Amino acid sequence: MASSRFLIFIFTLYLFSNLTSSKLLIFPLTHSLSNSQFNTTHHLLKSTTTRSFTRFLRHHNRQVSVALSPGSDYTMSFSLGSAPKRTVTVYMDTGSDTVWLPCKPFTCIMCEGKYDPKTTPSPHNLSASAAPVTCQSRACSAVHSNVATSDLCAMARCPLESIEMSECGKYSCPAFYYAYGDGSFVAHLYNDSLEIPMSSPPSLVIKNFTFGCAHEALGEPIGVAGFGRGALSLPAQLSEFSPHLGSQFSYCLVSHSFDTDRVRQPSPLILGRVDSVVSENKRKGVGNPETDDFAYTAMLENSKHPYYYYVGLEAVTVGNRRLPAPKSMKKIDGKGNGGMVVDSGTTYTMLPERFYNLIVSEFGKRLKPGYKRAGPVEDRTGLSPCYYVDRVGTKGIVPQLVFHFGGNSSVVMPRRNYFYEFMDGGDDGKVKRNVGCMMLMNGGYFPDSGGPSGLLGNYQQQGLEVVYDLLKKRVGFARRKCASLWDTLS
Repeated sequence: MASSRFLIFIFTLYLFSNLTSSKLLIFPLTHSLSNSQFNTTHHLLKSTTTRSFTRFLRHHNRQVSVALSPGSDYTMSFSLGSAPKRTVTVYMDTGSDTVWLPCKPFTCIMCEGKYDPKTTPSPHNLSASAAPVTCQSRACSAVHSNVATSDLCAMARCPLESIEMSECGKYSCPAFYYAYGDGSFVAHLYNDSLEIPMSSPPSLVIKNFTFGCAHEALGEPIGVAGFGRGALSLPAQLSEFSPHLGSQFSYCLVSHSFDTDRVRQPSPLILGRVDSVVSENKRKGVGNPETDDFAYTAMLENSKHPYYYYVGLEAVTVGNRRLPAPKSMKKIDGKGNGGMVVDSGTTYTMLPERFYNLIVSEFGKRLKPGYKRAGPVEDRTGLSPCYYVDRVGTKGIVPQLVFHFGGNSSVVMPRRNYFYEFMDGGDDGKVKRNVGCMMLMNGGYFPDSGGPSGLLGNYQQQGLEVVYDLLKKRVGFARRKCASLWDTLS
């Protein structure tokens, strides 16, 4: 959950000294892990594996995101309104395309145990400057994508004559409904000012920023900042104000392994293009030459699920053996099947059943002999395979994993991103033993579901700067020390 220091310092603006005309907005992303919610490591892992699988299943049913939860996701804060300004804390999610937040009065059904009342932000109180979005606006049509504008205005009780004359500007957009894997909410659209404090006055103010205001939700007490490819996502709305700021964003998730000290470190979310900065710095021979060392892969288009960030996975190398991915992971067919979604809101990477089993089998063969499977740990955590690794350290014992994306884009995974070590036992007189688990998951088999074949979760994105280039329609990956990157930028 967002700490109090980030509620005070909402964002920081960093200006590259060598090219002052290029501006980047830097947000602190805060991991949502709350110590009070998980009694044991096993409980935490079981919660995150269950939520990851539930969210992946939802990708195959409706074009909406799945409810996010503490322990697996990242929050960000910004300011809304002008009379007065109010700080809002929401989940950052590349798997959805709408910004919404709980508003007073707010009722959350079945939300017990999903948040800590002491640290969860209180529902938003709309400012006097907030205005309802009209039924004939583009924003209303975007959130009700399958409903004609005339029907929306009829639902808003605009008279027939006014509908025919397109004069329904005084009638509010009807409420919209989102269904989650284990929850849902109903919200109305509003416009208000979004203000970004700058290092020097004046502040950056985006007027008529559109967001959803929910007074009732099922199973979801915290709002979401959608970063998907839809018209109402935060980057899309920022792009209308400043194409430079809205055409590219990246984040660098600090490697944490659920360590509470590391979890508290901020992960930088960077809005804005760096191309011109890199080119200018290279010309002058200054700056960090590694700034543009991204391995890029093209975004795949999917008309059935247009706002997800799809990429093609060509293969996974385990040790020194390259395992070709199934055709369904490399491309998307006419029914919307296939591809791999890059998702900030799901913890673990999901792979098709047969491909997952192939990787697990090869992983087991290449793991140094003498390590026994930890079946009880697998049952308690939802992760598999797990091994007892009582020897000190696993360097040189665990085989290397490399993900190969389309366009000859290869990403060497840091070992901690796919093999997590923790202590098992100690309860009820059991002997403590060190165990290690693979952090990839079996996504099952969905050949004709109209959804992705796989998903790249945020746990596997740790220690990487992941850039979403919306102008060139590509996703890039680069190894980074994310904590150091935050210190440098801020």
